[in-house]
Amino acid sequence: MDDTKCMVNLAKFYLGFTVDESCGKCTPCRIGTKRMLEILEKITEGEATLEDLERLETLAKTIQKASVCGLGQTAPNPILSTIKYFKDEYLAHINNKKCPAKECKALLSLSINSEKCKKCGLCAKNCPVGAIKGDREHGYEIDENICIKCGACQKNCHFSAIS
Repeated sequence: MDDTKCMVNLAKFYLGFTVDESCGKCTPCRIGTKRMLEILEKITEGEATLEDLERLETLAKTIQKASVCGLGQTAPNPILSTIKYFKDEYLAHINNKKCPAKECKALLSLSINSEKCKKCGLCAKNCPVGAIKGDREHGYEIDENICIKCGACQKNCHFSAIS
């Protein structure tokens, strides 16, 4: 993995697997992992606070100690490891509402650089929801209220005008 992978999203992926695989016999694993996943979802959606991050770490340590089986005991490892080594990514998600790896769609903000834009209209033509408005004379703009952050505009722009 390199810097194009979001460590918060990666922890969420592994925890999602654990939640699905839990047998449900012990409360820390059955309920605790779901609560941790909810907090990670809040973080990747840009809705979390620093208190959520503290709660996540405390919950992870508690689940690690209180779970009966190996699954529950190791479920918090991706969270604890990513917080330990990549806490700056968690803080960027929470404080700046930005994903450094640009992987968390809810935290992306696409815009068209008018200096690079050649007004060809390929971005608008390929936008599946019609979020790009404008014309060849005046240029184009992305309506953030409509944009679903799918990246189709970026893929179809031959001038790297969308970032």
